[in-house]
Amino acid sequence: MPTKDLPDHPDIDSFRRQARALQRDARASEPDAIARVVRHMKDAAPDGLKLTAAQFVVAREYGFASWPRLVRYLETVAEHGFDSRLGAAPADDPADELCRLACLTYTGDDGPERWERARRLLADRPDLTATSIWAAAAAARPGDVRRLLDERPALATERGGPFGWRPLLYLTYSRLEPALGAESVARLLLNAGADPNDGYLWNSLPSPFTALTGVFGHGEQGPRRQPTHPRWRELARLLLDAGADPNDAQTLYNRMFESDDSHLELLFEYGLGTGDGGPWRRRIPDLDPPDRMLRVQLRWAVEHRQAARVRLLAANGVDVGAPFEGTGPAWSPGDGQTPAELAELNGDPNLAALLVEHGAAPPAPDPVRELIAAAFRADRSTVDGIRAAHPDAVERARKARPGLMVWAAARASADTAALLADLGFDVNAYGRGDAPVEQGWETALHHAAGNGDVDLVRRLLELGADPQLRDGRFQATPLDWARHLHQPSTAAILEPLTRE
Repeated sequence: MPTKDLPDHPDIDSFRRQARALQRDARASEPDAIARVVRHMKDAAPDGLKLTAAQFVVAREYGFASWPRLVRYLETVAEHGFDSRLGAAPADDPADELCRLACLTYTGDDGPERWERARRLLADRPDLTATSIWAAAAAARPGDVRRLLDERPALATERGGPFGWRPLLYLTYSRLEPALGAESVARLLLNAGADPNDGYLWNSLPSPFTALTGVFGHGEQGPRRQPTHPRWRELARLLLDAGADPNDAQTLYNRMFESDDSHLELLFEYGLGTGDGGPWRRRIPDLDPPDRMLRVQLRWAVEHRQAARVRLLAANGVDVGAPFEGTGPAWSPGDGQTPAELAELNGDPNLAALLVEHGAAPPAPDPVRELIAAAFRADRSTVDGIRAAHPDAVERARKARPGLMVWAAARASADTAALLADLGFDVNAYGRGDAPVEQGWETALHHAAGNGDVDLVRRLLELGADPQLRDGRFQATPLDWARHLHQPSTAAILEPLTRE
């Protein structure tokens, strides 16, 4: 599992410097350097560490199997990287400005206000698409695209516009409506040689944002600010029929937050979960293979009680019985738990039973897991029974899940929070509200304030939650979260309690 995050704009010289520094520090017997080497090379001799060995360690720290794999990835970045800061920089050319405003950039600038500016610009300057195939694609104007391709067919595969994309990406990431000519534009571009697997590496990170990613939309900012393309179903089928690989990891990530499974249903129709991962995995071999991508989806679905998605994944051959092992993102660790155990742990026996129906083994008895599950159901009588039979269960649960209060704030009720506090769980502990992992992002009060949950905010404050604590990512108080996420009801509670 990677121990370091890739920088937004990596270059080979910075990694070479890191390797030389590691070699120097290891030979000088610096404890941290020795620990880094031993973690990835059990039989290494740090005092005589070779540069090639130091390079191997640095590559592994960033999640690559070897130094040549890292070098190969940086070469791919040089060809396919996209700097999202371009989305915030107004373009001098009006046609480029139309493209910039019309397209999703997966930054905080995305949203209806931006696309409305693009619509007004196009209404004022309808001629902007006459000479720019990138603007014509973003505006879904087949007449202009056809004429420009007739004049110069190579434009279908030429980079341009404000982001240095090819025309197909401006079409699929555009959110100008009604986009009635989108399918015609897609056919024209594909027939002229556009690559249905075209894409880019957002801020040089390894997961490719493909044409399909743009069509399906969504993401961490939600469907309002990052919606699907107005003609998503038709465009997706055109791309898939033309050879787009259905194993699109970024699409799966972007769409996992909502319960809608229409993207999965379509991708399964075209072979999601099969094959070798397509051209992007051949460029970046360290990307997850298709079966592992779907196992990550399964874990998220189980932990977030998406029963329909679990059923769909199981029906399409995803392994619902094996424990989660190996490396993975922080929110999907290889911690050895099975999907059924996770379902039970989250207080969802019906989902655990569904997994068993699809071939998973019933979870083995475990008093710690059963105690946490009962707490998530706010079932005090079962909790008391487990404590009587297993006096050490509470202490073991607190040790295993110190940040459980945060996950409870995200997934359970105020009664669960009170029960956990009675069991000695720290109401001010840090954790993650989007996944049940021990990572110090925020407190339960941060999460409740950002969600606008008035009852939970009041209960947490009664239990001793500290409104002055700042989260681990943005150094913001719960009040800051309430204000930033437009939750006036919880902000009103926290304002008199917070020293600003």
